[in-house]
Amino acid sequence: MRGFSKAIITGNLTRDPELRTTPNGASVCSFSVAVNRVYKDSNGEQKEDVSYLDCSAWGRLAEMISQYAKKGSGVLVSGRLDQRSWEDKNGGGKRSRVEIVVEDFNFIGSANRDGGGSSSSYSSNFGGGSSTSSSASSSDIPDDIPEEINMDEVPF
Repeated sequence: MRGFSKAIITGNLTRDPELRTTPNGASVCSFSVAVNRVYKDSNGEQKEDVSYLDCSAWGRLAEMISQYAKKGSGVLVSGRLDQRSWEDKNGGGKRSRVEIVVEDFNFIGSANRDGGGSSSSYSSNFGGGSSTSSSASSSDIPDDIPEEINMDEVPF
């Protein structure tokens, strides 16, 4: 059976992205995203967990992320899961890690402090190209959205 691997996460960058160039000239950007989860335990107490997920982007997408994203930036990342394995240099045996290889990347959050939000979307195609799109125009936004959204009421 053919496998399928897809991950979609939203969170905040834990550090500034790190841009490197491979020996053959390809750009690769590494960064980590903190994803928060709020839930109620068996006693009804509200708890919060944080997962830290490593991500890597390639080509023009890597360059754009490195240029515009900073520690604390709100992002939505979509990509495939990839597991890498290697031998520990200190004789610690075989090591491995799973990371998200970024295919689509969106900046999320407010562009200014007067309540106006914005987002930008960047996609990576297998040919290394990217496409951008801006947030929807005000005529595309439904009129039944509340002014303030309480994140405690969001079920995910």
